[in-house]
Amino acid sequence: MALHKPIHLPAAAERRRFQRVKVHLLGRYMLPDRREYPCQVINMSPGGLAMLAPGIGNVGDRVVAYLDHIGRVEGKITRIIDNGFAMTVGATPRKRDKLAAQLTWLANRDILNLPEDRRHDRIVPRNPIAVLTLEDGSRMNCRIIDMSRSGAAIAAENRPPMGSLVYLGRVQSRVVRPLDDGFALEFIHEQLEDTLEDSVTAR
Repeated sequence: MALHKPIHLPAAAERRRFQRVKVHLLGRYMLPDRREYPCQVINMSPGGLAMLAPGIGNVGDRVVAYLDHIGRVEGKITRIIDNGFAMTVGATPRKRDKLAAQLTWLANRDILNLPEDRRHDRIVPRNPIAVLTLEDGSRMNCRIIDMSRSGAAIAAENRPPMGSLVYLGRVQSRVVRPLDDGFALEFIHEQLEDTLEDSVTAR
């Protein structure tokens, strides 16, 4: 039985033409008119991506997207494709290196049939009530729908701005995408499983 060789994306110095890898990432994106839509990314490199998308802007339009496993990316539409568009990914060299590592893992997971990253195993806390501290220092009560070592889904009456930095308990987090009844947080630093619940529900 033939073995698939793992994919290795080129190092930053060699990455003049970015290698696209096929992915299936769900997320949301926003066009310049500030309308938001769901999307599915079908291929991506550290320098660009193509997505299936219901709301299609114009070439040159700025796009901000929040993607599962990846987080926030932004860039400009470069061309229109069937049922979607392709866009650049604007990032610093350090961010591109991080993207390359994330895409390598995602591609190899599919090729080698690796299990889902344990960071994304989600649990429901025994005590779901928590306090969220916003960027301006104000606090609000919320309910943790579920969580993992890398993030949490939050139910709350008010939704902080996408991309803003907040604290869930004493865990610094970023608001990465809206949910029907709240929003999703990505923890700035991966948490330890043993102390996760105490950290997010600390007051």
